[in-house]
This record gives sequence, C-alpha cells and structure tokens, in this order.
Amino acid sequence: MNASPEPVLTSLRTRLLVPALARPWGADVPEVHFVVVDVEDSEGNRGMGFSWTPTIGAGAVQSLLDEDIAKAALGGPTHPEAVWDALWVRLHEAGGGGLTTIALAGLDLALWDLLAKRLGTSVVDLLGRRRSVLPAYGSGVNLHYPLDELLDQVRRWIDAGYGGVKIKVGRPELEDDVERVAAVRALLGPRRRLMADANQRWDLPTARRAAAALERFDLHWLEEPLRAEDLDGHAQLRRSTRVPIAVGENLHTLQRFREYVVAGACDIIQPNIVRVGGITPFRRIAALARSGSVALAPHLLADLSAQLVATLPGAVEVEEVEDTAFETLGVLSSPSPVRRKGAQVSVESAPGLGLDFADLSTFARVQENP
Repeated sequence: MNASPEPVLTSLRTRLLVPALARPWGADVPEVHFVVVDVEDSEGNRGMGFSWTPTIGAGAVQSLLDEDIAKAALGGPTHPEAVWDALWVRLHEAGGGGLTTIALAGLDLALWDLLAKRLGTSVVDLLGRRRSVLPAYGSGVNLHYPLDELLDQVRRWIDAGYGGVKIKVGRPELEDDVERVAAVRALLGPRRRLMADANQRWDLPTARRAAAALERFDLHWLEEPLRAEDLDGHAQLRRSTRVPIAVGENLHTLQRFREYVVAGACDIIQPNIVRVGGITPFRRIAALARSGSVALAPHLLADLSAQLVATLPGAVEVEEVEDTAFETLGVLSSPSPVRRKGAQVSVESAPGLGLDFADLSTFARVQENP
C-alpha cells in the first residue's frame, strides 16, 4: 500500500500590522512593525507566523515574502527544516542575513505553527517541553528617559520581583552614563543583577573607557558595545575588561555567531529569533552556545522567545521589555500562551505557536498583499 503523499504549500499571504508603543523607544520609534504570514497546505491545514522590525525595512521584508519567498516555496514541502536552508541559499544573493533572514522567519514560524497544528500539539511540546514556568528580567528602551523616570521604571521592576534589570547606556557624555548606572545600582542594591546595553554606540577606545568606568558597578553584562560587524574589536575589548560582553541581537546567521564564539569575542550570545530567520536557525544557535560554553540570552519578543526557552536545557532567562507583550500591543485576537505574573512567565499549551494575530477588520494600521 502506497503511503499518502506529503502535503505541499499552496498559499502564502502577508499583512502588515503597525502597533503604537505605549512607551516610545525614542522620538524616532513610536511604533513597531509585524509582517504576519498566513500559510495553507494541500490538505487545508493552516499556519500563522510573523516577521518583525521596530523601525525600517518592513516593506522590504513583506516584498521579499510576497515575491521571492512565495515564488520559491509554493508547491514545495511544508516541513520547516526541509525548507529553510534551500530558501536561505536562494535569497543569499540579496544578503546572507538582515532583511533576508527577517523575511525567512515569517515563513519558518508559520510552518512550525502549521506542523504542530497538523499534529494536534503546540510547538513547545513538539520540540520537547522542559519546563512551563520561566524566570524573566526587566528591560527597557530608556536612554532618553530623564533620570527620575528611569528610576521610576526600575522601581516598577523591583516591585514586580525581578532579580535582574537592563538599562541603556551610550549617552554623549560618559559621565552621564556613570551617574545613571550608579543611581540604578544604588536602588537595586548588591544582590540584583544589572545589565547595560550600549546598542552599538561606541568605538573601541570609547568602549574601553566606558567598561573601565562601569566595572565597579558589578555589571552582569555589557551589551553591544561596538558595531556588530566589528568582530576583532569585540575580541580586543573582551580581553581588556572583566565585564562580561554580550552580543547578538544584530547578528543574523549561525556563521556569524560561530565566528564570535570561536574568536572569544563574547561571554553571552543574544539571538533574536526573528532576526536570525526563525525557530530553525535559532535552535542551531542555541546548540552552538552549549557547545561553545557561552551563555544564551534570547533577545526581545517574549511571547515567542519564552516558548523556545521552555524547550532549552539549563538556566535561560526571558527578556521582558516593559509594555511590549503582544496583548498589550493589541496585535492578537486571542490571549497569548505566554502569561506574565510578576517576574515570571509561564507557557501554556496551545495549538501551534498559539499566536493568533488580529485580522484586517480589527486593527487600525494594516496593509495586505495577496
């Protein structure tokens, strides 16, 4: 008796949702962008995923999905691990990472969602759930906050019970960073962890001065001190400071993460699941972290990243950026499977990824492409 043929991908549609941020990430970032991807296979099974970008590139990402990715993927297999590598090779002419991997994430997430729903389970349980309750740390895009507003935010995190918080550094004057970090450390006390994120603002000499000035505040890590492209600079900085160095939110491929690990350029890697291309490459990067003896700290998007953290061994925390839960942003039509309670998040079982994005009739700013 012949086995039934494997289903093929028959439909890929996208739509753009642009939710406003309750706490803008600066004058130039009042909103973020979700490119929602809806897919269907030849058996009528459906999946939903998304790509994401806070500022630029949403139109380009949507165009890559609608044109190049759809053209290559329609009529082909639906298992995400059978699809990802071939599509990455095809898109490589337009860049090995960045827009190409962000766009690939939309399809990859949709295919994992489809696969789990076809099997009647959640993505978390399909991949192997290790835990359901996860620790989180408080995080904010707060470089533009006056000091009193920054300290109010830190107090909210303390009241919620967070054992660690992350603030932004990289003001024009290093003295301002030192004052702000000192004030936050005094408020936190010695037992709570404090992380600082420079968002690629420094060159190597400035980063060395900053690391030396901030070292006395017992930073758990210093994040993105240099441009992500500056592998050698990160390696030199790490050799010159005792402050742990974290990188990764602007690295887009397994190959780049491997280069950083091999070069001894970081202590912590922070892949953003969407920016690296989805669940398929994220799992490979997580395995690299384990084999390379560096810590893993997934970047942003807690409604997605918490689901993957629930499948990982070891102590991995979730980054909880204030007021960016998908339900808070208003992009979901049903509750997220990732629930918040104080400094913990829990991951409930739901079909697929359990992220049902709002349709065109219920969301204010949208764009749909067939």
